[in-house]
Amino acid sequence: MSDDLTEGQTAVIPPGFNTLNWTRGFGRQIGPLYENHLPQTKTVLGFRVEEYHTNGMANCHGGMLMSFADMAWGRVVSVERSSFWVTVRLTCDFLQSAKLGDFVEGSGELVSEIDGLFTVRGRIWAGETTLMTGIGVFKALKPRDPRPGEKAFKG
Repeated sequence: MSDDLTEGQTAVIPPGFNTLNWTRGFGRQIGPLYENHLPQTKTVLGFRVEEYHTNGMANCHGGMLMSFADMAWGRVVSVERSSFWVTVRLTCDFLQSAKLGDFVEGSGELVSEIDGLFTVRGRIWAGETTLMTGIGVFKALKPRDPRPGEKAFKG
C-alpha cells in the first residue's frame, strides 16, 4: 500500500459499487466516486467522506453534499436518455451531517419529463441516516452512446 493514500481511500467499498470513471475536471477533484447499478435501471452513486470533503467541524461540507446530489439526482437523465445534461434548478433540504469516513450514497427518482426537462426527487444518505432530500430539474442536451446501466435514447 502506498503511504500517500488515506485510510478511507484504501477502505473496502460496499458490495456492488464500482469506481465511477470520471477522472477529469471537477470529478477528479472531489473523487473517487462510485456507482452501483440496481435492477430497474436505478443507479446509486457513492463516495467516502475524506478530510478534503470536510468543514471545520470534521463533517462533510454542505457544498460537497450539494455537488454530490447534483450528480446523483441528475444521473437519472443519463440512465433514462443516454444524454448529456445540465442542471436547471437544485433544491436541497439538509437534515443531518455525514462524518469523516462515512460512505455516502445517493439516488434520484424520475417524477416527470416534459420537453426534455426532467424533474427528479432525490435522497442522500449514509447507512440508515437520511442526510439530504430535494428536487432537481435537469435539461437533456445531446444524445450520446449508452454507458453501462443506461437505456439507449429513442428520439
